[in-house]
Amino acid sequence: QVQVAESGGGLVQAGGSLRLSCAASGSFFAANAMGWYRQAPGKQRELVAGITIGGSTNYADSVKGRFTISRANAKNTVYLQMDSLKPEDTAVYYCRVSQIGGNFYWGQGTQVTVSS
Repeated sequence: QVQVAESGGGLVQAGGSLRLSCAASGSFFAANAMGWYRQAPGKQRELVAGITIGGSTNYADSVKGRFTISRANAKNTVYLQMDSLKPEDTAVYYCRVSQIGGNFYWGQGTQVTVSS
C-alpha cells in the first residue's frame, strides 16, 4: 500500500515564503512523475507544478518565477518552495505521485493561507 504524506503548510503574510514537502512510501514503491496541485474554495483543483523522474519541470503561469519544484529520488520526496506568496495562492495544496505503470496517488492535502 502506498502512502503519500504532505507537510509544511501554514499561515503566512503576503510576500512571505513557505516550503512544502511530500514523501511517498510503500513496499517496492518507486515514484515516477510527481507534482503539486491546489484547490481554492469554489474552484477546481489545478496543477501548480510538476517534475519528471529526470528532473524536467513545468509550472502554472500564475506561479512561474515564484515557485520552485524539486525532488529527491532516493527518498521518493518532492518539494515546493513558494516565494513572494500572494493572497490568491491561498488553497489546499495536494501532492500527487505517479508510479511507473500508470497508477497515481494523492496526499491528504495541506492548507496554505496567505494574508494580505
